[in-house]
Amino acid sequence: MVDAVAGDALVQIRNLSKRFHTPRGTVHAVSDVSFDIPRGSITGLVGESGSGKTTLGRALLRLIEPSEGQTIFDGADLNTLDAKTLRTARRRMQIIFQDPVSSLNPRLKVGSIVGEGLRAQGIGTSAERKERVAGLLEEVGLSSDAMLRFPHEFSGGQRQRIGIARALALEPEFVVADESVSALDVSIQAQVLNLLLELRERRNLTMLFIAHDLSVVEYLCDQIVVMYLGRIAEIGPARPLYSDPGHPYTQALLSAVPLPDPAAARDRIILTGDIPSPLDPPAGCVFRTRCPLGDSLCAAEIPAPRRAGAAHHVYCRKFDAND
Repeated sequence: MVDAVAGDALVQIRNLSKRFHTPRGTVHAVSDVSFDIPRGSITGLVGESGSGKTTLGRALLRLIEPSEGQTIFDGADLNTLDAKTLRTARRRMQIIFQDPVSSLNPRLKVGSIVGEGLRAQGIGTSAERKERVAGLLEEVGLSSDAMLRFPHEFSGGQRQRIGIARALALEPEFVVADESVSALDVSIQAQVLNLLLELRERRNLTMLFIAHDLSVVEYLCDQIVVMYLGRIAEIGPARPLYSDPGHPYTQALLSAVPLPDPAAARDRIILTGDIPSPLDPPAGCVFRTRCPLGDSLCAAEIPAPRRAGAAHHVYCRKFDAND
């Protein structure tokens, strides 16, 4: 198990795997993933589409059942809890969904959507729930009058704020934000990101922020986990990982991040081929079929983490911190 960034861990993920059985075979969506999410921090989870990010986020909350492994939340293994105990535990962990359109029930008014968790958990009277919902909407930058309107009456950024308010209704300690700004315009993205940072400070939230835009993750996150085809490629504090990435996959991802200066020199690393099918992932290192350093020995075993610095680890047999 690799070290976490400084701070005690609120969430500990241990050897988590998720497989889906289909008529075509078994999809290896997440394979043997382990890392910690320190209390009060924002951990970014990045990778290409199909790398298993969303599946991991949902499996650690038990929105889908993991195939193997543990998710230890504040000392308790969520995967061993019965339905009643898990229902109570859900007050402390919530999710902000990716699509601010399909994640909101079009037949319900915003007040009912945001207050749904309060009703389900039996918290407060009707008047108390209404007051709390009004306060939540104002906290995320909307008027309390929004309670009386339907989701289609709002812009995409406003709908995402409604989703954030819903996630905060039960006053959770841990929030999974699943691509929560990817569907928004750039200017609106900045507003939502700043809101998330404000909420983290105000509420002492711990977050797992799932994204494919590495510039967004660099701005927001304390720790970065890079995934490829269901496995971790690299993990570490944001600043050293961005300034000196060790894994060839992380290097390729960072080389594709646009620079604000069009005249700035940039050595692009172009990966050849496509991501292999999770129905039949490569043996050994799953990245070896696209890796510029890959050889036959990379197929022999799954790479163990190699230390690149304090709490910074690279899952590559060819990585040498002294190079």
